[in-house]
Amino acid sequence: MEIKIAEEKDVPIVYQLMLEAFEEYRFLEVPSSALNESLDALQNTIKSHTEQAIVCTVNEVPVGSCRFKLKEDALYFSRLSVATKARGKGVAKAMLGWLEEHAKKNLKAKIECRVRASLPKNIRLYESLGYFTSNVTVITNPNGISVKTVFIEKTLVD
Repeated sequence: MEIKIAEEKDVPIVYQLMLEAFEEYRFLEVPSSALNESLDALQNTIKSHTEQAIVCTVNEVPVGSCRFKLKEDALYFSRLSVATKARGKGVAKAMLGWLEEHAKKNLKAKIECRVRASLPKNIRLYESLGYFTSNVTVITNPNGISVKTVFIEKTLVD
């Protein structure tokens, strides 16, 4: 398994992995706004350095991606995506481990993200890796719909 920071040429791969991974959320009561994002918007976000992304490959085949940004005291990640055929093989855990190390190298004290409260399987994954819920709130997603979310974080130590 190899993980690297995505370059501009990798953005379509990040985008396709996200669409595939988030497809399962299309028929939720409130579908994921990830499914409405455009490739152009993601390319602009990466090009402007508003966010970065990583790509995980196995035998040079892309199997996972995740977007992130460095904040003042934390690394915030979003859109953690694993291809359907690669699930259950440690891809998400490997990417989270990479992000944690990247956060430490950049002197960030914690790593954090926001997860829908209605996705307990995702929350359990993070909890199994030492994350904890620090806040539960309702946000308005980019589609203008209210969604109950869990803000999770993990304190990083050397």
